[in-house]
Order: sequence, then C-alpha cells, then structure tokens
Amino acid sequence: MKILGIDIGGSGIKGAIVDVTKGEFATERHRIETPVPSTPEAVATVIAELVAYFDYEGPIGCTFPAVVQHGVIHTAANVDKSWIGVNGEELFQRVTGHPVHILNDADAAGVAEMRFGAGRDRNGVIIMLTFGTGIGSAIFTDGVLVPNTEFGHMKIRGKDAEHRAAARIRDEEGLSWKRWAKRVNEFLQTMEFLFSPDLFVIGGGVSKKFDKYASQLTVEAEIVPAQLLNDAGIIGAAMAAHEIYPPARKRSKAVASKQTASTSDPVASGAPKASSRKRAKDAQQIVA
Repeated sequence: MKILGIDIGGSGIKGAIVDVTKGEFATERHRIETPVPSTPEAVATVIAELVAYFDYEGPIGCTFPAVVQHGVIHTAANVDKSWIGVNGEELFQRVTGHPVHILNDADAAGVAEMRFGAGRDRNGVIIMLTFGTGIGSAIFTDGVLVPNTEFGHMKIRGKDAEHRAAARIRDEEGLSWKRWAKRVNEFLQTMEFLFSPDLFVIGGGVSKKFDKYASQLTVEAEIVPAQLLNDAGIIGAAMAAHEIYPPARKRSKAVASKQTASTSDPVASGAPKASSRKRAKDAQQIVA
C-alpha cells in the first residue's frame, strides 16, 4: 500500500509516497521551503503543491510541529501563531480533495522508528527525540505511544530546552559539536531523571552525524541514532494515515463515518474531484 506522507517543519515541508508495508520511500523525496509567515493559508497551499507534484490520489498523512488533537492544532512554537485553534485536517482536506490525518511530528517519527527502525522489537520505555528547528519528542512504553509530549519545551536553565539545544541553535550560535552535545546531554539527563528510559533514539538531521557527538552523551540509558534518519516523519505520517484510512474493504464503520460525516463535502460524498494540479492552482482561492 502506497500513501503520501508529508512532514511539515519550521524550515521545510517535505513529502514522498511511502510503501507502508516496507517502511520505505516509493518515490524520491520532494522539499519546498516553509513559507514565511507560515500561516494556515500559506502552508495549505504548499500541501496542495506537493499533492500535485506527486500527481497523487488517496489518503494523506501529515506531521505538524505542535500538539494536535483530533485534527486541531493547539500550540504553535515553530509556526505562525494563527494556527492555534485551526482544524488542520479539515483545511488540508479542503485544498487537496483527499482525506487527511495530522499528528505531532515527533510522534510520527517515533511510530516509524518503533515499527521499522531503532525501536523495532524493543520493549520498556523508549524516548524518541528529534532535533531540528525545535526539539520534538515521543515516548513509548512497551510499544504504546503517549502522544503530544513536546518535551522540547521543558525548562533548562530558564529556557525551553529547544532554545538551547535544537539543531537550529547549533547553527545560529556556531557551536561546535562538542559544545552543542553538552547542552543536549544536560537535556537528556533531565529526561532520564524523570522517566528512566531504556533507550533514547536521536532523530532529525543530526542523526546522520551521530558519531561527531555521541561520546559527549553520558546518560546511563542506551542512545542510538534513528535508523530512518530524517525520513522517519514522512514514513510515520503515511503509516498513521493508512491506519486511519485503510483500503476500503478493511474499513471499519467508525473510519467510514469519519470520511463521510458531511454529504455536502465533495470529498466525503464521492462527488467528482478536480485534478491534483488544478487543486494546487486553485488552493490560494480555496483557503482565502
């Protein structure tokens, strides 16, 4: 089964079609810069552009760097504040013409790593941390996710942890890997004190450079880089969408009712849909 996964970040919005049975890309990844300001309307236009780029028809999974409950965005640390209170699923469905499922970005990455990556066949308490524009987090107990933890906003020395130790901060302050890793280690020590994890999985772009800073991380728990590297969010988003919107022959009544809640919605009612490219062209008018 191939599903479009999209990872919305503070600096870039990336997408690829994912083979969710294998946990790998079925196409090359495509990236578009996150618009500035990253308002709901501007981001929705990029989502429509990605759907058009892949000429995709089907359910879509999207990550979002915030607390997400039932499709509604509740925080906005690394995107425009106008997102707070917006139902992102409804917005993206309107501009793409397809069913959309949105979840926290680190939760998506964690789901992928637990199924296909560093957390596979591991029990106990596992914490996934993604380092990018901010710090995302996902915690699992014997494979069960506790969603929307957002540990990157935990206070360290009077600041949000992500304002001291995100990958963005390393770049902006010109920190060496050693100096940056000391900040990360302080964050990990706090996490270890609170949760006594069996394993930390380090994700985001810095996972590719793990050997440059691993020796500076001194917590007792095992620490490993994400095996899916910076692709985990896209893969996890596609997996989550497949779970919510499985093939028609396997859909439960509950899932079917979510897709057909409003017969006035052309997506839900089965009315003819415009092509992906036409929807991308019209997206600005749709979201205005």
